[in-house]
Amino acid sequence: MKTTAGREVPQPPRRQQYLHTLVAQHRSALVSYAERLLTDRHLAEDIVQEALVRARFHTDKLRSGEGSARGWLLKVTRNLVIDHTRSAQARRETTVDDTGEVAQPDHAEAVLTRVEAGALLRGLTPEHREVLVHTYLYGYTVRETAQLLGVPAGTVKSRRHYALNALRRRAGVPPSGDPGPKAAPA
Repeated sequence: MKTTAGREVPQPPRRQQYLHTLVAQHRSALVSYAERLLTDRHLAEDIVQEALVRARFHTDKLRSGEGSARGWLLKVTRNLVIDHTRSAQARRETTVDDTGEVAQPDHAEAVLTRVEAGALLRGLTPEHREVLVHTYLYGYTVRETAQLLGVPAGTVKSRRHYALNALRRRAGVPPSGDPGPKAAPA
């Protein structure tokens, strides 16, 4: 108990002994109960500690025989778990693993792929790179690409063919018979 000056006033020995008895008799059951509700041992221990601190202020009621002390402690523990869960959801907190780190998706592979693709494309002639950008990245047909570049459709097809073979050689991939996007019907 605290006085108005904020100093700790020693509790009567019987009250303090009763609290020690409560802790000795009920602590492990309360921690097990809270851990089942939370699936986090450390958080369960914190909540049980808070429940036992609250019991300190209600020793008269607990000793009076109105209901069981364990029942009161279980109810307080349950309410504290609910309060904690609701407040975590309201703050949109995420759970963390044992290391304390929140799992983040690893996008290093995608970044590496983009860097490698950019380096491969920069190794092509501007004409070959231009055809690949229009047909693969922008999704234009051979005919549309030919019109945009002002060259015949056959030139677009051959540039695309040679550009893809050059990319495959530089990437160490064997050439394939894949012609790429289909030309628009004539």
